[in-house]
Amino acid sequence: MASTHTEHRTGAAAMAGELRERLGPDRVLTDRTGLKAYECDGLTGYRVVPALVALPESTEEVAAVVAACAREGIPYVARGAGTGLSGGALPVADGVVVSLARMRRILDVDLPNQRMTVEPGVTNADITRAVAAHDLYFAPDPSSQTVCTIGGNVAENSGGAHCMKYGFTSNHVHAMTLVLPDASVVTVGGDGTEVVGPDLRGAVIGSEGTLAIATSVTVRLLRRPEAVRTLVADFTSPAAAGEAVSGIIAAGIVPAAVEMLDALAIEACEAAVHAGFSLDTAAALVVELDGPADECDEGFAQVERICREAGTTGIRFATDPDERALIWKGRKAAFAAMGRISPDYFVQDGVIPRTRLGEVLARMQEMADEAGLRVANVFHAGDGNLHPLVLYDAAVPGESERGEHLSTAIAELCVEMGGSITGEHGVGTDKACSMPKMFSEDDLAVMRRMRAAFDPAGISNPGKIFPTPRLCGERPGPYRVHPLEAAGLIERM
Repeated sequence: MASTHTEHRTGAAAMAGELRERLGPDRVLTDRTGLKAYECDGLTGYRVVPALVALPESTEEVAAVVAACAREGIPYVARGAGTGLSGGALPVADGVVVSLARMRRILDVDLPNQRMTVEPGVTNADITRAVAAHDLYFAPDPSSQTVCTIGGNVAENSGGAHCMKYGFTSNHVHAMTLVLPDASVVTVGGDGTEVVGPDLRGAVIGSEGTLAIATSVTVRLLRRPEAVRTLVADFTSPAAAGEAVSGIIAAGIVPAAVEMLDALAIEACEAAVHAGFSLDTAAALVVELDGPADECDEGFAQVERICREAGTTGIRFATDPDERALIWKGRKAAFAAMGRISPDYFVQDGVIPRTRLGEVLARMQEMADEAGLRVANVFHAGDGNLHPLVLYDAAVPGESERGEHLSTAIAELCVEMGGSITGEHGVGTDKACSMPKMFSEDDLAVMRRMRAAFDPAGISNPGKIFPTPRLCGERPGPYRVHPLEAAGLIERM
């Protein structure tokens, strides 16, 4: 590999002509204005401008870009829709971004076997729309499902509100075509989600682009359930709502989804969507059951009883599909809606045992009070996957640093409580320095050996997942404009 940033950037610039010949002049970006559109993902506090962006439209073109990078020792980062929230698609300053946004074809629909093969730029919602007339759908439903792509879902092993019953992306992918870091093209997986031999499909899903680039994905389709029942129950505290969640699970009920929003999250969602959540409640549970109609009706009656025993102050039942859709629109708008109540915020993601929900929320409130900040909570209560949103104002000196510190401390609190630093958003850049809180040096060494087996040169999405002295010693916080830049005397590179 080249040894300096200057050499890498020079190599990438020299490679631009070769790639333009291969891809076409409009599918290789080198101008600064075009490059800045790729400088971050949904974690906007971290920004790096790449040296070059390539826009391939086929597996062969992806392989050609990777081959050029491998030959020159230039790092590259695969990117989908850029909706990730952990800095997983953060570029390398002297490297290449391989954007898969133009690979949006549905390659095959196998209705008898309930499978579909798509390119990585196809969105979750597009998959479902393509087979809706056949009463089929794609189960993983991240809040950004209308814009997030299957390639990004594979990279992060995304879940969504209904992952409690239906699982994550890994439970819904049969096979993938991959471009490896040496530019070879391979297929992993098979006709089912379980295969004989080492589970290379499972190794790649959730590896955040550090092992390979998926250029086609065969996904599992599910039959639409016969019935769906949805309610919203209000409670006087998140702890009381947590008791209802524990009661539902203890009763042997497996809901399709159990979501919780606290008062701050409800305030933001209502300001943005007007979904009808109560503004005078401390916490709300969204509980959804699906399946055979008789089974749904029986389980739903139990859920209502458990919520009342836990002290609900009011229950709203979705009376038709439109009202159900509005409830979910409100819940899934939560992250974007935070801009209604705070100029800036960090989105965190961690997992705890759901029996410790009340304890963890109380600790988080204490930590927020100590930091002088607010934390809004909206999360998958059924499986203990928290999404605390740390609210701050970057214009106030010191708040960005306090917010970032609090966000990290909350993730590490989840580990302390017997959970994980991430449930579905990935590690990326954001939580790489917290990995030793969860894994031993031996654990991390095994993970690095796995990565090296796929990518011995270390050029595929470097600097992600694993702690490094550069990242953890000089952690890149939210970007702040230098006074000379504000005066127009210098330009940020």
